[in-house]
Amino acid sequence: MKKRGLAAGLVLMTMIMASGCGSAAKTETTALQTTTETTDAAAEAAPVSSDDTKDGAAVVSTTYGPVKGVQEGELLTWYGIPYGKAPVGELRWQAPAAPAAWTEELNCTEASQPALQLSGTEVKGSEDCLKLDVYAKEGSKKLPVLVFIHGGNNQTGKAGEIPGADLVKNDNCVYVSVDYRLGLLGFNCLPALTGGENGTGNFAMLDIAYALDWVKDNIEAFGGDPGNITISGFSAGGRDVMAMLISPQFKGKFQKAIAFSGGMTTASEELSGKKIAKAIAPLAVEDKKAADENAAYQWLMTDSADVKEYLYSISAERLVPLMGNAAIRMSVFPHLYEDGVVIPKNGFDTENYNSVPLMMLTGSSEFSMFCLGDGYFKSDDMAGYSEDEIKAAKAFASKYGSDMYRIFNAQESAVKMSDHYQSDIYICQVNYGSDQSTVKDLGDYGAFHGIFVPMLSARHNYLEFFPDAFGKAGYQAMAKQYNSYLANFLQSGDPNGDGLAAWSSWKPDKKVSMVFDGTQTDAVVEEKDVTATYENIMKAMDQDTSVSAEIKDKMIKNILNGRWFSRELDEHYGNKSLWSDVE
Repeated sequence: MKKRGLAAGLVLMTMIMASGCGSAAKTETTALQTTTETTDAAAEAAPVSSDDTKDGAAVVSTTYGPVKGVQEGELLTWYGIPYGKAPVGELRWQAPAAPAAWTEELNCTEASQPALQLSGTEVKGSEDCLKLDVYAKEGSKKLPVLVFIHGGNNQTGKAGEIPGADLVKNDNCVYVSVDYRLGLLGFNCLPALTGGENGTGNFAMLDIAYALDWVKDNIEAFGGDPGNITISGFSAGGRDVMAMLISPQFKGKFQKAIAFSGGMTTASEELSGKKIAKAIAPLAVEDKKAADENAAYQWLMTDSADVKEYLYSISAERLVPLMGNAAIRMSVFPHLYEDGVVIPKNGFDTENYNSVPLMMLTGSSEFSMFCLGDGYFKSDDMAGYSEDEIKAAKAFASKYGSDMYRIFNAQESAVKMSDHYQSDIYICQVNYGSDQSTVKDLGDYGAFHGIFVPMLSARHNYLEFFPDAFGKAGYQAMAKQYNSYLANFLQSGDPNGDGLAAWSSWKPDKKVSMVFDGTQTDAVVEEKDVTATYENIMKAMDQDTSVSAEIKDKMIKNILNGRWFSRELDEHYGNKSLWSDVE
């Protein structure tokens, strides 16, 4: 990889974190609208065939009306199919509702707008976001269905994050990618919004559950098997998938699961509500609902009707920018609340799982992008250090943060589930480009957060920054093998198949991962024990002399602290809780 300056690295990190690794596709249109009222009559589903395609378009009947997609060769794509009514007005913080039915063909040939979100300093997207994309091959019938939930910290991102063209071709499936409510529109647990027996602030999770119901009811018409659905997600989407495994709302909605760089994270409903009230308080003062921010905070923490009325009156454009990019810190934008409705009160400390065959993937350098672009390195705290000292500080934090993040994504979830999970768990780790790999095309980023994406789609956002890394024979050979395993898993829940190295399920007495790597020309795929412990990682940190004790302390307290993976680190080193302003 050509050497690139700090500015390029910051741009890459910002793109990954703020836009949720969005698709390289740039065509966007206004959200499609429907005008007729909902009916109970469901359109009869029929598999896609050549009779349904004409003039480069494909028309399929859904339960709400016919949708027209686009055909390119054997690939059929439908963009922005509504699965729910626009969650606006009185529907803003409510469970999703059925869209109004339509009778004329709905034009689903171009990408719809993503959910409303902050992009840089601009609010972009649409509240009319309960839509999904479907990719299929012509002639598909009863194929496995892969449903994908995009990343972006549940604050940003879009369904087009990973286009499905290559997946349906290489993995013989039907691919569905879902848009859902983001930020405070998707997650908001203020007391005024969560009253009632089944009150919840996890609205985005309700959206995804509703989308899965749509898939079950409609996917046969697109060539998919409604009895063979795999839920998957990347980053925040992967964490959402893990939350689905403990959510009673998702029982029976899928038959297999894949978490790409996911891991187990939930948030206290009480502390989350306090954080959200503090974020909205300045608006309440500005709108003369309270004399000062403390009074506004106290008022917003009540369940009174006037608070609810005020919250609904705030424009979405004012709500979206209130919480900045959380940078894998739950304390900045709390979501996935332990409300006892969508997520159990005890979170992942549960004995009740929606046990299905599970695949968990991680890169070995998962923290590199978050670390290398962190603004702390430009702060006054780091002023005066030499270029070499800054470089060493970044290398230290990236190395040990990645060691913790990779085991958090997969290994630690397997350990937590092992006593009560009733299905097979398969773990894989991508080493391509990391310190363990012979390939160094990815520089300091290594096997970064998203290293797997180019294995699934030739179209992705990393090409601009790593133009020569993913087209090489070694990466492509590795990708081919992974897709073979993936196709098997989608079909049967077992990744193993003819011509592939045996991939054992993870067990407490056999803690193995399938490690994917490559040389410049060939794939290197083998089963290994890559187990580590937080204790041993921190012991190595303590013994590391690559940085001064002063810099090491700053990295521990300001770069590694409060992240998804850092609970043990924060406890061990006595880091101040980032929830302390509301605890």
